Amino acid sequence: MIGYRQRFTPLQRLLHWLMAICILTMLFIGVGMVSTVKPKYLTLVSIHKPLGIAILVLALIRLAVRLRYGAPPLPADLPEPMKLAAQLSHYALYVLMIGMPLLGWGMLSAAAYPVVLFGGVHLPAVLPQSDSLHTLLWNAHFYLAFVFFALVLLHIAAALFHALVRRDGVFEAMAPVPTHHAVAPAE
Repeated sequence: MIGYRQRFTPLQRLLHWLMAICILTMLFIGVGMVSTVKPKYLTLVSIHKPLGIAILVLALIRLAVRLRYGAPPLPADLPEPMKLAAQLSHYALYVLMIGMPLLGWGMLSAAAYPVVLFGGVHLPAVLPQSDSLHTLLWNAHFYLAFVFFALVLLHIAAALFHALVRRDGVFEAMAPVPTHHAVAPAE
């Protein structure tokens, strides 16, 4: 990061909120997929696959932008355990934003199912066909989705904590538009 700034860049904020919508949509589509049968299942799957690839592409762009521009500093008075939790949870979110679509793609490849994007574009298989590998990846994808959902809820709770309780400018740094409560970090 070059120089001091109080907010994420407009591109970082746009990517964050666009991905928030995509990820929440994906999580709810996933819940719908495991709790329904045909024909709704096939409709949900046809949305789930390309949305997963879109999330993967957006996450890679977001990671590159984050590495290029960094992030505003956390408030100096934020307790060290909270700073560590914020850092570790962001690493975990990036791992899941990138890893979940890759697991899904690998799982489908191992089952010889095509990954069809909008417009009929087919992605190549990334793994050989294998029933045992498909089962392993399906289980990983399924259970990590719960971890992802829990982490998203924790992230939302932390954002609300910073916005409503601490009022320390952390929420405002990622808010889509400037708020009246923006606060400079403590020195």
